[in-house]
Amino acid sequence: MRLGYACLAVSAVVIAGVWAWLGQPLPMPQPPLVAGEKLYCLSYAPFRGSQTPLDPSTQISAAQIEDDLSRLAKLTDCVRTYSTDFGLDQIAGIAARHGLKVLQGLWLSSHPEKNREQIEAAVDLANRYPDTIRAVIVGNEVLLRGEMSATELAATIRAVKARVKLPVTYADVWEFWLRNRDIAAAADFITIHILPYWEDYPIPARDAAAHVASIRAQVVAAFAGKDVIIGEVGWPSAGRMREGALPSPANQARVIQDVLAIGLREKFRVNVIEAFDEPWKRALEGTVGGHWGLLDDATRSLKFEWGAAVSNRPHWKLQAAGGILFAMIVFGAAFGARREGAAPHALWLAVSANAMAGGVLIGWTLANVPIESFGLGGWLRSLALTAVAFLAPPALSAAMMRGTPLPSFARLLGPASARIRDPLAIAIGVILIAAMLLAIQVALGLAFDPRYKDFPFAPLTAAVLPFLLHSLTMPRPQGARGVAELVGAGVLALSVPYIVFAEGFSNWQSLWLCAALAGIAFSLIQVRDAQS
Repeated sequence: MRLGYACLAVSAVVIAGVWAWLGQPLPMPQPPLVAGEKLYCLSYAPFRGSQTPLDPSTQISAAQIEDDLSRLAKLTDCVRTYSTDFGLDQIAGIAARHGLKVLQGLWLSSHPEKNREQIEAAVDLANRYPDTIRAVIVGNEVLLRGEMSATELAATIRAVKARVKLPVTYADVWEFWLRNRDIAAAADFITIHILPYWEDYPIPARDAAAHVASIRAQVVAAFAGKDVIIGEVGWPSAGRMREGALPSPANQARVIQDVLAIGLREKFRVNVIEAFDEPWKRALEGTVGGHWGLLDDATRSLKFEWGAAVSNRPHWKLQAAGGILFAMIVFGAAFGARREGAAPHALWLAVSANAMAGGVLIGWTLANVPIESFGLGGWLRSLALTAVAFLAPPALSAAMMRGTPLPSFARLLGPASARIRDPLAIAIGVILIAAMLLAIQVALGLAFDPRYKDFPFAPLTAAVLPFLLHSLTMPRPQGARGVAELVGAGVLALSVPYIVFAEGFSNWQSLWLCAALAGIAFSLIQVRDAQS
């Protein structure tokens, strides 16, 4: 017992130490803006919470826009809009009252009638608010989406120019300007998007600002005599990693401040994307799509202060306390299941590993549930992953202490006469089945449609490690392997190398998750039909 209590104490210290390290604020560069200085411009869409432009009935009130712009006026001199419907045609008039300028956007698509409505509304706004609107942006990434030809787009830009007295431009990813250079002749200036995270070859946060400056220089050289502004640049604060590009609060703060600083040095204008997080974008772009804002959607407050250190885990003390409590639950299960006599040291070490991993990863898992869950299916998956992460460490720790082997799936789901009756064996068998199904769902998603899929490495690791330790510490039962277990292990084993090579070796989220998938595959092939 004394060894068990000593292991619990060590586990608590380790959990607290890991969380203190995870929560350590990361230093930021010198503030890019002097006191009182504001951003040149900031992308703004007023949709909050469940509001979405994907629902045609959505209509944003003037009061909601007023509240947002009163906040943004303290941060920026200008807002960029993308459309004129859903009540967004009210933005220019409200912005004028707050001393804000507007880069007025109109949305172009493959629907001519909707395009005409957008154009008429934008032209009317430009002529009504010539002192507020800086320029009209005719279309956003319509070439990228393949919804208009370059010829149609150029004609549309010229048609709008003929009806307004303000500068007119078009906005798209920098590559599409270089591929469609004739568009420049129709536009008064060039508006490019540079998003290092979304590049075909993702750029790590540390190199993002240099990448932005380099790409802008290429575009300036390609369109000599034309003014070039950056219409979108930013970094997500949450979501899946792409090669070496990691979304996080600290990386978001660093990238934006680095880009603003280099913009000031090299004297180019930057519109930051975006003002507020937009949860609706998660339906199109996964978790990462909803977390580009400088301000949080729910609280409407800044995520960081210029030049101030940023913690990726600001609530680490609470998570550490919860992790220690979870470790006590794991050890409590082990103490309760312990047989008479001294347990082997290896078992206490395995219980300690379960407690430490669970104590760190449970807090991580819970923090990610509201971030990574979208829609009923997303919430069900996240909650199921959380459940197996909670249940596996104490249940498998108890099983190791009692000497309970993993039952085969046939002994759980087969004929009633052949089923096992031991409640603990049933519990760990059910948890294993759930963990396997969730692991397969994750693996196949990342193998066949990975672009917007997250890597749930934290809950899967908390769930898988206890099974792996059980397989390594318990005597191997004799008997045949089950077909279901082998099929599950085979699917996971085939998925792992594909995911690793597709995501790249610099993506530690992918590598960590694949290690967990390999761990559960190994555990599955250890299961035998015969019971001790």
